[in-house]
Amino acid sequence: MTVDIVTAAVLVIGDEILSGRTKDKNIGYIADYCTAIGIDLKEVRVVSDDEAAVVDALNALRAKYTYVFTTGGIGPTHDDITADCVAKAFGVELEFHPEAVAIMKERLAKTGGELNEARMRMTRIPKGGALVHNKVSGAPGFWIGNVITMAGIPAVMQAMLDEVGPKLKTGVKMLSTSIRADAKEGDVGTELAAVAKAYPDVIIGSYPFTDENNGPNTNIVMRSRDAARLQEVRGAVEAMLATVRARLAASA
Repeated sequence: MTVDIVTAAVLVIGDEILSGRTKDKNIGYIADYCTAIGIDLKEVRVVSDDEAAVVDALNALRAKYTYVFTTGGIGPTHDDITADCVAKAFGVELEFHPEAVAIMKERLAKTGGELNEARMRMTRIPKGGALVHNKVSGAPGFWIGNVITMAGIPAVMQAMLDEVGPKLKTGVKMLSTSIRADAKEGDVGTELAAVAKAYPDVIIGSYPFTDENNGPNTNIVMRSRDAARLQEVRGAVEAMLATVRARLAASA
């Protein structure tokens, strides 16, 4: 089956994430969002507030994936350098976007505050980019090429993602099914590897967990865009598990 695969990466920018001072809450949300609309999130990077590091990561990721979502670094302070880095990666100038300036003025008229140099930083976007509107706090993100730049604050990032979501190219959704093995991961590893080898087109993973009542256990998760193929491999895994359980029972 030939399917249109749409891919994405997330680039998290900020010293506060790497230092542990701020705990990231955006990666999982973006992953869930992408999965729901048929985009494969393939890579996540976290980089410091260092221009060279951000530019290098941007250029590597945007060359490799359909979309790159960046979070963080678009606030009013000197270390909010994401807009500068995106502009440099694309080889364009930063400019004060008239609509962004108007949005900022309108918000300040309601909330109070001065449209100073720091706040004006949040109205800059790379030349040729489009605004990503922010219904939570006003200051927009932007979209240029295949790079979508959003805020690091989770509520704001989520609002921006909702803004761009309907405009994204999407692919065939990945389907998944899971089976509780009722066996330890080490007891099913060899047999599961054989099933995975027989179905190379299906993503098969094993995830150990601890059952409060019965101790160590394993969930087996299968993922495919082909519903019929997914059911076929589920049957193979169920048959394999039945054999393993019988063997374990006999040796108990």
